[in-house]
Amino acid sequence: MAIATQPQLTLEEFLKLPETEPASDFLNGEIIQKPMPQGEHSLLQAILCQTINGVARSQKIAYALPELRCTFGGASIVPDISVFRWHRIPKTPSGKIINRFEIHPDWAIEIFSPDQRLKKVLSKLLHCSRNGTEVGWLINPEDESVLGVFPGQRVELYEGADKLPILEEIELELTVEEIFGWLNLS
Repeated sequence: MAIATQPQLTLEEFLKLPETEPASDFLNGEIIQKPMPQGEHSLLQAILCQTINGVARSQKIAYALPELRCTFGGASIVPDISVFRWHRIPKTPSGKIINRFEIHPDWAIEIFSPDQRLKKVLSKLLHCSRNGTEVGWLINPEDESVLGVFPGQRVELYEGADKLPILEEIELELTVEEIFGWLNLS
């Protein structure tokens, strides 16, 4: 007896679907909806974008963009933060940023949520790494750690006073404890 299998969706078919809220990723032929961000996630995302852009944007080195769909390498993902070197940001002939990014981020940041599966989030960062992303972060608020993902599928764990890896040109030093210190509003 043959077992009927559901035909797999193509990337082109996925991109024609309406956007979901929160966004959905398309990776390895599978649609994975991201969980709705909660307090810690939203605060870390906002402060990280603000901190990175505070150093890199004014000097036209790079730009950190939250929740941006990036389609590359046969997948379409929405990292929590995508950082692009200034010269790689897709623009119109008049210099305006375009809406569809069909390139990998130079630095991809994911903030782990309790509703997520570690394998799915790590798969996104490994996909980025295989397709040209230089630095990936998986920030885990639960155990106050950051997993760094690098080319060649190299993975490093950062905790406490460890300095975090950042794109070379960005003059910024951050430690794990500094990032998680942002969660304390007192």
